[in-house]
Amino acid sequence: MKKYDFDLGIFKGNVYINGVFKNTSIGIKKNKIVHIGQLKPENCLQSIEFENKYILPGMIDTQVHFREPGLTHKEDIYHGTKGALLGGITSIFEMPNTSPATINEIEFQKKIKIAETNSWTNFAFFIGACKANVSKLDELEKMKGCAGIKIFMGSSTGNLLISEEEDLEIALKTCKRRVAIHSEDEKRLIERFKTINKSNGVIEHEKWRDSLSAIISTKKVLKYAKKYNTKAHILHISTADEIQLLQNKGKFITVEVTPQHLTLFSPDCYNKLDSLAQMNPPIRSLEHQIGLWKGISNGTVDVIGSDHAPHTLEEKKKQWPNSPSGMPGVQTTLSIMLNHVNNKKLTLKKLIELLSENPCKIYNIKNKGFIKEGYDADLTIVDLNKEIIIKNENIASKSGWSPFNGMKLKGSPVATIINGSIKMIEGKVLEKPNGKVIDFD
Repeated sequence: MKKYDFDLGIFKGNVYINGVFKNTSIGIKKNKIVHIGQLKPENCLQSIEFENKYILPGMIDTQVHFREPGLTHKEDIYHGTKGALLGGITSIFEMPNTSPATINEIEFQKKIKIAETNSWTNFAFFIGACKANVSKLDELEKMKGCAGIKIFMGSSTGNLLISEEEDLEIALKTCKRRVAIHSEDEKRLIERFKTINKSNGVIEHEKWRDSLSAIISTKKVLKYAKKYNTKAHILHISTADEIQLLQNKGKFITVEVTPQHLTLFSPDCYNKLDSLAQMNPPIRSLEHQIGLWKGISNGTVDVIGSDHAPHTLEEKKKQWPNSPSGMPGVQTTLSIMLNHVNNKKLTLKKLIELLSENPCKIYNIKNKGFIKEGYDADLTIVDLNKEIIIKNENIASKSGWSPFNGMKLKGSPVATIINGSIKMIEGKVLEKPNGKVIDFD
């Protein structure tokens, strides 16, 4: 039997290496990139050509909610990561608001075991901060496969709430690794909800969770993160005011925005989608969206995360405020952002920073985020000229819908390579789930 130098050879693609695209080849062996440069197909057990396509380091989604355990009627790790795979995502960070919540080692290890069998992509999980574990967070964050600590400051999720300022200070003083934060002020949300006219429906959602609710909360994060040099990552920023506030954030603070906030705006989205457009923090006016794009262009924004948070259509169509907040997104994030690249809102290079390089730097992910010899063979291949229409029937999520249903886009992932194996090609999923737990420095 012939002995091959490489398990997989990738040919004729525009490969992103050290900040530039080079027409070159990649040799992969035992899950690793072992050679970049000239390559012969006969030296490869398997070879594939990607002429005129762009070969990017594997895209990483640092904010998804896959609902398992406890809420699997609307999503689970198998279907959530399958959607990620189809969307060109090679690694995911999953959030702790499951049932029961992921707030201790027992629940954390349950998720790891599920993912080891059912995850199509590589994976890590957040531990949720709460009153019961706030003084132990520095131990919990050290567990293998832990992405870090997640703090909910506004009542988005059950008992996973750090609403008191003294608890926030303890959490930000205790944590040593990156802390991901949902930043809305709980006290203001409670007071404002009393004044809302519920009969107006979901259009009241952004009035209730107004921009000041976000700003008050984010100022508290900055106060204590800077006091204790905490590595704080503020999730799904939704206001132009916060972007302005965070321009001089310092080296320890990082910022994430979603494709939804960059693409949808009010009142248009609520008129068209009703409660399907409901999320926390809410989709806001075009003025705020423009502010978020300024944050991308001036470097304030560090990461794009989908905040994939699915509910069934039946649940979403309840009358507001009984309709739940959140929408699917992990499968469509890259395509939505590639369409923005084609519309000159950002460059492909910038997108790679936001969806691959920066997540690895911010969270200290080992051997990912770059196409280098010795690094993990996680690659996302995109066709900038491919035109697609997002359709609910093609969404892998158990929820089965997308807020972008019917949207025409230019730019799409055409293949996803994870741990050296082609797992998705032209919309077809191959083999079986075999994602690996992510390693952190």
